[in-house]
Amino acid sequence: MTRTAPPDQGAADLPGLGPASAALLAQLGVRNLATLRARDAFELYAQLKSAAPNTSLNMLYALIGAQEGVDWRVIARERRSALLIELDTRRQLADRSRP
Repeated sequence: MTRTAPPDQGAADLPGLGPASAALLAQLGVRNLATLRARDAFELYAQLKSAAPNTSLNMLYALIGAQEGVDWRVIARERRSALLIELDTRRQLADRSRP
């Protein structure tokens, strides 16, 4: 199921993102779909995970789903493996770049 939200719609109204997620995103300067789409979902997830360590992988799926107008459960079901590989690759690169 695909749902396209207008670019100025609030983060709380995006598919898969509720008020708590919207509040966390707002702390990172993401308050609407246009801003969310302009940001890298993996980087946002890393920032959220740093700020709130209990942030689950479902948040990554929800960020990507909201950016693409797709329910997060579809993202998790159809792309979980590829997203986990990408996340692991990015973590390894970040670890290598640390002194």
